[in-house]
Amino acid sequence: MHELAVCQGLLRQVGALAREHHAGRVTRIVLQIGPLSGVEADLLREAFPLAAADSVAAGAELIIEQTRVRVRCDTCGAESDAAANRLLCGACGDWHTRLVGGDELLLASVELDRESEHV
Repeated sequence: MHELAVCQGLLRQVGALAREHHAGRVTRIVLQIGPLSGVEADLLREAFPLAAADSVAAGAELIIEQTRVRVRCDTCGAESDAAANRLLCGACGDWHTRLVGGDELLLASVELDRESEHV
């Protein structure tokens, strides 16, 4: 399950943010995950409490926002939603498209608690 490794990397990044802002605890983490990211949201939710157990994010709420697959058409220039396995332009139907969204795994926001600073 590579989602555990993804969580561990995420928590390193979140821990660095907490240290940088002198926060003792992380209360909420918001991620944006696209269907083409290679990360399974349900498995990530399961792995998160295990990875976060002895970290500054222990007990933090993990919110996962699913993003859509978006393409830009090379033929007509339109940007539209597309199916993950059918990257066609929603305006003209052409297959000459470029992926502009849906493959992301983004740390969108972190809520820090500076009141519980470690001594």
